[in-house]
Parts: sequence; C-alpha cells; structure tokens
Amino acid sequence: MSEISMVVNGRSVSATVEDRTLLVHFLREHLGLTGTHVGCDTSQCGACVVHLDGKAVKSCSMLAAQASGSEVTTIEGLADGADLHPVQAAFREHHGLQCGFCTPGMIMAASDMIRRHPDGLDEKTVRAELEGNICRCTGYHNIVKAVLAASKSMAKGKGGKAKKAA
Repeated sequence: MSEISMVVNGRSVSATVEDRTLLVHFLREHLGLTGTHVGCDTSQCGACVVHLDGKAVKSCSMLAAQASGSEVTTIEGLADGADLHPVQAAFREHHGLQCGFCTPGMIMAASDMIRRHPDGLDEKTVRAELEGNICRCTGYHNIVKAVLAASKSMAKGKGGKAKKAA
C-alpha cells in the first residue's frame, strides 16, 4: 500500500492506495472525478488525459503513487465555476464533440497544446498533436476547428475565461 497526497483541481487530497493503482482509477474511484475516462487501458486513445504539474499526461499510463506530491488538473477543474475554459467554450461553439466520450481528453490535450504554442497553431500542427487522441464519431474536422478557434482567442489575450455555461 502507498500513502499518496497531491493537489487535485486546487484541493489537497490524501489516501492510501494499492501500489498498482493507476492515476485514472484513483481520480475516478477514490475522488469521484469521472470526467477522466478509461478508454483503451493501453495508453492509445487519450480519453484519460489530465494535466500533471501543468503538462498533459495519459493518466492510465502512470501510477497514482507517481503523481504523489504533484498538482493534477482534470476536466472538472479546467473551468472556473460556471465560466468555461476557452477550449471548452470553443468545443461547444464549433460542435467539437458528438458522443462526448473522447471530449475530456481532447480538451485537456488541446489546452496543453495551446499553452505550448502561445503564438498560435495551424491545422497541420493540431492534427499531428492530436494523433494520440482517438475519436470514433466526428472525423476530427470540428475538433480541429475548435482547437484553432480557442488558440486564436487565447492568443488575442482572451484566454482568461470564456462565457458562462448555459
């Protein structure tokens, strides 16, 4: 058993978990944060992407104990209350989701991508960087449009927060 503690979505949490507990299972089963999805269990689909110390990681490919002492942000912690993050707002506005299963991981990967490319993105870069995130519904066209729109919005200094959720 491992004693772990970390900050998740701005809240300090501690727990005793089995040594083999994956971060994704800790978030979902111990903390009830079910926005982070378990898709493939092999680190191929990207449905489990969260931010660990500000960087996108696949939470199904790391142990919860490895995240101990870190800061984790899940899809539930991206928005500021009712104020959507610009990437969340862009996905809604540009219909970047269909069934919604991949959406949390896509949004977390996209927000990290935009952070790493503060001067803006192009379609080729977005498509290349989203290769580790699988969507079986949309064909990616609207996802790419949403990421580009969010990138443009955030590059213009509108990156603080988006409109309130409806």
